[in-house]
Amino acid sequence: MNYNTKRRIAALLAVPALLFAAACGSDGDSDGAQAGAVAEVDGKAGEKPEISTPKDGEPAAKTVVETVSEGDGTAVKASDFVRLDWTVEKWGDNKELGGTWQTTSTSSGTPRPQSVEQIGKQSQQLPAKVLDAVKGKKSGSRILVQGTAGDLIGEGLNPSSGLTAKDVLVWVLDVDGAATVDAKAEVKGEQAAPAAGMPEVKAPSQKAATITIPKNTKAPKDLEQQVLIKGDGKKVEAGQGLVAQYTGVKWEDGKKFDSSWDHGGATAFQIGTGSVVQGWDKGLVGKNVGDRVLLVIPPSLGYGANPSSELAKNTLVFVVDILGVV
Repeated sequence: MNYNTKRRIAALLAVPALLFAAACGSDGDSDGAQAGAVAEVDGKAGEKPEISTPKDGEPAAKTVVETVSEGDGTAVKASDFVRLDWTVEKWGDNKELGGTWQTTSTSSGTPRPQSVEQIGKQSQQLPAKVLDAVKGKKSGSRILVQGTAGDLIGEGLNPSSGLTAKDVLVWVLDVDGAATVDAKAEVKGEQAAPAAGMPEVKAPSQKAATITIPKNTKAPKDLEQQVLIKGDGKKVEAGQGLVAQYTGVKWEDGKKFDSSWDHGGATAFQIGTGSVVQGWDKGLVGKNVGDRVLLVIPPSLGYGANPSSELAKNTLVFVVDILGVV
């Protein structure tokens, strides 16, 4: 899904607006050791890092990428989907400007929201150059990226942030998971007929699904779901990144409002953390990789709580191919 679509479908973690007018990066050096000081990072991967900078001495003049601690997972490849924790501070301020660690798990045990990204694709959370630093690192690693706002954020630097292009920023990223999924992958198998009162789904290969709303049938008031093709892969757990193909239409007029196939193919979301509409969290957690799932989501579990959304009053119908988890 593209940037604008992801903003609409997912009620994602707040973009660190203090920093970004738009997520982007710029060219520049991204080497290991450089002349000048580099921030120190304390704490284990998987725990909130503590960043400290020396009181004396100037920060390295060029962007630095260092592996603080190496994980034991597979190396992240170009176009992989990754699940990340991250934080960012301005050199010498000891004040978090943004990140995933600001949100803790709820009392009900819901996992903490994290960033789920695809290497090489535009992110709402991280500048391109910071996200690209993850490539080649092993899953489970903790990575430091240090550089000027001008180099790491570039033209995307928010003019109201109070930062200048010369200010040095320190990012720490934990790679909690990675998965390789073909952008054109799709679920295979014999598809079940729709249950009574459910829409009919035709899913041509490599194209958005066609979803036909049953005639003279009122939209259900509660979440309805049906597994159209049963997979035999891993069970989807809350907190994981879900990699999927999907198509969504409005029950009221049957018109498509979005599809991953219209935006380059497979995309990923964190599931079970409130990072997507409730109907996805309730309907997809517990399903299996390889499932094709039909969801009918009432406004109360869709965008009903957001009256400014163009879909606030609509019952949403999705067909989702679960391709993998991160």
